[in-house]
Amino acid sequence: MLSFLKIRNLALVEDVTWELGSGLVGVTGETGAGKSIIVGALKLILGERADRSLIRTGQETCTVEASFHLKNTGAVDAILEEAGLDPCQEGELLIKRTISTGGANKQFVNCSPVTIQVLKSLGELLVDLHGPHDHQSLHSQERQMEMLDQSSGAADALDAYQIAWKAWREAVTELDDLENSERTGSQQLDMLRFQVNEIANAQLKAGEEEEIESRHRIAANGARLAELCAAITGRLSGEEGGVLDTLREISRSIHELEKIDPGTTALFAGFSSALIELTELDNSVQEYAEGLDIDAAELAQLDQRIATLQTLKRKYGPSVTAILDFQAEAEARLAKIENRGDELERLGKLVHERRSQVDKLGKQLGDKRAKAAPKLAKEVASHLADLGFKQSVFEVRLTAQPEPGRHGFEEVDFQFAPNPGEPLKPLRLTASSGEMSRVLLAVKSALARQDIVPLMVFDEIDANVGGNIAEAVGRKMASLGTTHQVIAITHFPQVASLAQSHFVVTKDIEGSRTKSSIREVAESERVEELARMLGGKLESAREHARALLAGS
Repeated sequence: MLSFLKIRNLALVEDVTWELGSGLVGVTGETGAGKSIIVGALKLILGERADRSLIRTGQETCTVEASFHLKNTGAVDAILEEAGLDPCQEGELLIKRTISTGGANKQFVNCSPVTIQVLKSLGELLVDLHGPHDHQSLHSQERQMEMLDQSSGAADALDAYQIAWKAWREAVTELDDLENSERTGSQQLDMLRFQVNEIANAQLKAGEEEEIESRHRIAANGARLAELCAAITGRLSGEEGGVLDTLREISRSIHELEKIDPGTTALFAGFSSALIELTELDNSVQEYAEGLDIDAAELAQLDQRIATLQTLKRKYGPSVTAILDFQAEAEARLAKIENRGDELERLGKLVHERRSQVDKLGKQLGDKRAKAAPKLAKEVASHLADLGFKQSVFEVRLTAQPEPGRHGFEEVDFQFAPNPGEPLKPLRLTASSGEMSRVLLAVKSALARQDIVPLMVFDEIDANVGGNIAEAVGRKMASLGTTHQVIAITHFPQVASLAQSHFVVTKDIEGSRTKSSIREVAESERVEELARMLGGKLESAREHARALLAGS
């Protein structure tokens, strides 16, 4: 359940911490007191779009925090794990969202930053929120099918069917593309063959481009390299006083010095090594120069190879690797087209096999739905009778479709006749807004055992109903409160009197500012609030309020 909701600087709310209990929680207050702010705060927690105009005037941020206590955290933990977060500890889930006038909005789950999409995914598992117009979801046949599948326990069967259906559609699309594609024409074949042959004839090797460019750079600059080598060796060992001759003269002087004074040996410890290294350097440069065989034919071959590579790169990719990848793809496409007959046969068999699987799984899914439809209709009708539709008729009608769709081989349509003697018609064509609210509540009650969402919020869905019916709506919400936590925001004392806990939203003026707050009422304060809702503070209203509480 939702254990607490903390709101700061949201619209008229300055700072409110709301601690909730289980069962049916009633929320009342005068029109304009700020009851809708509770719904707005919950919507922010559920990842809905943030409206910065709701930030309290004079403040730069507003914050909403919610703590949920969950008996089973499996589904929530799966979402957290996918987002790279730690699982819930001891069943506690903390969600925080901050909205800023500067646009730096942030959201956290268990103190870790998350995306809005994570909030939305969690919200679908945590809260089922219904406002005055949310019963319009019952108009959607897709939503009706979801409700039927929920009641029939067909989730696994639907998942298996949809996987098979998607695979079948992919095979059908691939077969259609091959049958209708103009790429199978002779022009396309000729182009593919030319591309494959041109690349194959070049006999490319991965990494050769760097090697060829290095060899070409040396061959193209052979003369200059020889000049540089000659200059180096000339200075080291040339006939006209090269460095090495000078160093040898120095070496003889050093040897004579060391004979006279052996103590000077340490002064020239590195000289011999330097002389040896320079001698080896001279030899290496001479060997390198002798190996510079400037072959005009080889240079011409390298020029031609580089030109070939540049041509292929312009056509097929920026590198040898990219060209080879293009070749592999072209060969695969060519093989597919050249073997078009075999491919058509293969795809035809694949489509047939996958359609057989779709038919099999679709029948299993349809059987579950056909078995569950009358049971759901009967249970919804029973709840409708409790809500004032004593002689209404409700039917879950399945219509077979000639071809399999994403959701199966059938469509569903909730049929409703609210009054005796009237024919059954689609729900979207028969019920008024007040009736639709009660139908929604009846369907929710019928699905309560299968509904894993722990918190249901009903925001004035009892609008447009009368006093006796309001009491029936309240009792139905109280019944839902035995399996779920239910928050009912209501203007009806008949509903509020049935709540296990009752909270009042008030609007007060402090100084020059208006602010909303929420507090729990009990005993005499609750009687006074119910009396206000009944139309006054006369003793007769109080007696009526006490009678409502006694009857709950």
